[in-house]
Amino acid sequence: MPRRTAPRRGSLGFYPRKRAKRVTPRFRRWPQVEEVIPLGFFGYKAGMTHLFYVDARKRTPTSGREVFTPVTVIETPPLFVYGIRFYTVDHFGRKRTLTEVWAEKLPKHLQRKITLPEKVEHSVENIPLDKVVDVRLLVSTQPWLIKLKKTPDVGEIAIGGKTMDEKLNYAKEKLGKEIRISEVFKEGEWIDVKAVTKGKGFQGVVKRFGVFDFGHKKEKTKRGVGSIGPWHPAKVMWTVPRPGQMGFHTRTEYNKYIFIVSNGEERPITPKGGFLHYGEVKGDYIVVKGSVPGPAKRIVGLRKAIRPPRRTPEIGGITYISLSSKQGA
Repeated sequence: MPRRTAPRRGSLGFYPRKRAKRVTPRFRRWPQVEEVIPLGFFGYKAGMTHLFYVDARKRTPTSGREVFTPVTVIETPPLFVYGIRFYTVDHFGRKRTLTEVWAEKLPKHLQRKITLPEKVEHSVENIPLDKVVDVRLLVSTQPWLIKLKKTPDVGEIAIGGKTMDEKLNYAKEKLGKEIRISEVFKEGEWIDVKAVTKGKGFQGVVKRFGVFDFGHKKEKTKRGVGSIGPWHPAKVMWTVPRPGQMGFHTRTEYNKYIFIVSNGEERPITPKGGFLHYGEVKGDYIVVKGSVPGPAKRIVGLRKAIRPPRRTPEIGGITYISLSSKQGA
């Protein structure tokens, strides 16, 4: 009797595997933070390098030794707060937008992304605050500050705090002003990153799902599944690996450790020759452990960790950061 079962080819945790609707990431959940600060930020992926740090943990084989780790550099120019969004609750108990308040002076580059309204509210006094249940910031990226030829992206960021008055006062204070990455995140903190992965186009099942091909020693070579389904039920199940779109999917990666929060002028991070397909990092940036979805210049959403780990890595200090050329020379 031939074998009638086979292991699962590819994960069914990410379905449907189709192209993302938007490149700008959007967080639907935010952690509860008592400090009155923004809970997120946006940046642009510059590239990867590696560093060595001292493992300060006691009961590990690498205790007191240098540990190698790959890191990703994300350039984070200041965000411009162009509006405040007020939320209320409908009769179903769901949050709905009540109204918005916009800044009086807006960057001219913002009209490349959205249509600026002719009549808009600029004061919070006319808003029924008794119906408001949440306040969030409407921000715009400023890629022209780092000489990046991209259209600015807009997004929504939640505010931490214990009471609604604290959130509202902070939002009114930041309306029409800039927010820097150093005001939101600090070194040694856990964050979540969200971005759209690299697009790979239309691919077959061998590359898309990891299906084994028949090999060159078989009578019939075939790069596909052995059978797409049984006779009964006489249809192709959705669980069967099929060719289609691969990549350009929105993905969230949890618990990325921040090694460095600095500026390109104070602490240079650009390798010799610049990052591939990106160039130099001159403005504010952060260095996170591991990889980040997407190619160079892809916008990356940053959020305070919504489920941080219990243990924080004990780092004795960074001993070396690789600034060697990434050009392959």
